[in-house]
Amino acid sequence: MEINAPFPYLLLPIAYALRNRIKRRERGDLLRLLIFGGIGLFVSAALFAVAFWVTWQALDYEELGEYLVRLSLSWLFLVFLSFLAFSGLVVSLSTFFLSDDLWLLMAAPTTGRRLFYSRFLRTCGQASWMVIAFLLPALLAIGMASCASPLYYVMASVALPSFVVIPVALGCAATLLLVNVFPARRTRDILLLAGLAFTVSLILLVRFLRPEQLFNVRSLPDVTAFFTALESRWTPFLPSFWVGETLFTALHGQVDWLHLGCLTTTAMAFTLLLRIAFDRRYFSGWSKAQEARKARFTRLRWIEQFVRRLPFEPAKRSLLLKDVKVFLRDTTQWSQLLLLLALAFVYLYNFHVLDLSQIPYISGLVKSAYAFLNLTTAAFILAALAVRLVFPAVSIEGAAFWIVRSAPVDMRSFLWIKFWTGLIPTLILAETLTILSNEFMGADPFLKAVSAAAIFFMSFSLVGLAAGMGASYPRYRADNPTQVASSFGGVAYMVLAVLFILTEIVLLAWPTSIYLWHFHRDLSLSPNNLARMITAFSLATIVAVLVFWIPMRRGIRALERSEE
Repeated sequence: MEINAPFPYLLLPIAYALRNRIKRRERGDLLRLLIFGGIGLFVSAALFAVAFWVTWQALDYEELGEYLVRLSLSWLFLVFLSFLAFSGLVVSLSTFFLSDDLWLLMAAPTTGRRLFYSRFLRTCGQASWMVIAFLLPALLAIGMASCASPLYYVMASVALPSFVVIPVALGCAATLLLVNVFPARRTRDILLLAGLAFTVSLILLVRFLRPEQLFNVRSLPDVTAFFTALESRWTPFLPSFWVGETLFTALHGQVDWLHLGCLTTTAMAFTLLLRIAFDRRYFSGWSKAQEARKARFTRLRWIEQFVRRLPFEPAKRSLLLKDVKVFLRDTTQWSQLLLLLALAFVYLYNFHVLDLSQIPYISGLVKSAYAFLNLTTAAFILAALAVRLVFPAVSIEGAAFWIVRSAPVDMRSFLWIKFWTGLIPTLILAETLTILSNEFMGADPFLKAVSAAAIFFMSFSLVGLAAGMGASYPRYRADNPTQVASSFGGVAYMVLAVLFILTEIVLLAWPTSIYLWHFHRDLSLSPNNLARMITAFSLATIVAVLVFWIPMRRGIRALERSEE
C-alpha cells in the first residue's frame, strides 16, 4: 500500500473486484443482465415519458405553467432529500464501521483523512445511485419538454453532486453519534426497524388519504389554498430549494449564482465538519462495533417447547429449530415480513373500499376479472416471497454445510424441513390475501372456491420449486440471501415461476368462464362442457403437482451427490 498516494487509491479494490467479476463471468450472468437491464430501461423510459408529459401539459398554462414547473422541481428534490439522508445513515454504518476490509485498513500505514475521504466517497455512491437513477430521466424529460439550452444540463451535472453530499453527510454524522452511544450492530437493528416503521407509516398514510378521490372533481380543493399549503417559510433554507431554483433558472439560460453558491459551499462545509468529527470520535465508535451480537429472540423458551411437540424425529426437530433461530437472528429477514404484512393490509384495504356495484350492467364481469387478477397478484407475491426466503434456504448454510452432511440426517429430510419451514407462512399469507380480497369484492362463490383451491396448490408448487432449485443451484459462498436470490438459479426460478403462474391462470380461467356464462344465463351445463371443465381443472392440478414434485426430487439428488 502506497503511503503517499491520494485517497482514491483506497478505492482501487472496488474497481479491481468489478474487473475480475466481469472477466470471471458465472453461468446466468448474461440472462440476469438482460432481464434486470430490460427492467431498468423500461422503468427509466416510463419515468421519462411521465415527466415529459406532465411538464408539457403544465407549460400549456400560461399563468401557472412556469410556477408549476418551479414548484415541481423543489418538491421533487425535497422528496429525495429525506431518502438520501436516511440512506446515508444506513449505508455509512456498513462502510465506516461494519465493513470486513476495515480490519486491514485500520492496521495499514494510512492517515485518517485518506480513510475518511475514501469511505465518504464510497458512502455517497452507494447511498445515491438509485436516487440518481430516478432523477436523471425526470430531469432530462423536464429539460427536453422545456427546450432547455445546454446550460441546464451543465448546471444539473454541477448541482447534483453537491445536493447528494449534504444529506449523506448529515446521515454520516447521525451514524457517528449513534455508534458512540450504542454498539454498531445494535444500531443497525435500530435503524432497520426505524426505516421499516417509516416505510410502513408512509404507505398507510398515503393509502388512508385515499388519493383516488383526487380524480373526483367535487373533491378537488381550491387551487389557491392548495398552492398556499405547499409553501413553507422554511423552504428557502433547504438544499432541495437551492437545487430547484438553480435548475429552474438554468431552464431559461441563466445562472443562479446565489443558490448554486449556497449549495456548493454548504456541501464543502459539511464535508469538512464531518471529517473533523470523524477525526475525534471515529476510532472509539469503530472499537465498539467489534463486539459480538447478543442473542435475544433465540433464547425464548417457548420456541423450543413448541418445536419439541411437533411429530418429527429428534434430528428433524433440531434442524427445524436451527432454521427458526437463524431466521430470528437475521433482522433483515424477519423485518421484511412486517413490511410485507403492511403491504398486504393496504392490498386488502383497496378491495374493501372498491365499490364495483357502481358499474352498471357489467359489474359481474368486472368482479370475475378482478378475481383472477387478484389470484395472479397473490401468486406473484408468493413467488417473490419464495425466491427471497425459500430459495436461499440451502445456500445460507454456507461453510457450515459440512455439519449438516455429517449429522445423522439424510438429505431428503434436510430439504423437506426447508420446504415445510417456508411453506407454512407463505401458504397462510397467500390464502388470507385471496380469500379476504374475494370476500371484500363480493365475488361469485364458485370463483371464491376456485381461487382458494388454486392458491393452495400453487403455494405447494412455488415453494417446492424454490426449495428444489435452491438445492440444485446453491451458492454457499454468498455473503447474504440477496446475492443468492439474484444468482442464475434465482433468475431461472423467477422465469419458471412466471411461466407456471400464467399457465395456471389460463387453465383455470377457461373452464371458470364457461361455468359463469351458463350460470348467469340460467343454463345447464352440457356433458361436453362439463367434460372440458374437468379436463382443464385436472390439467391445472397435474401441472401444479409436477412443478412441485420434479424440482424437489432433483434438489434431493443434487444434495445427495454433494455428499459423495
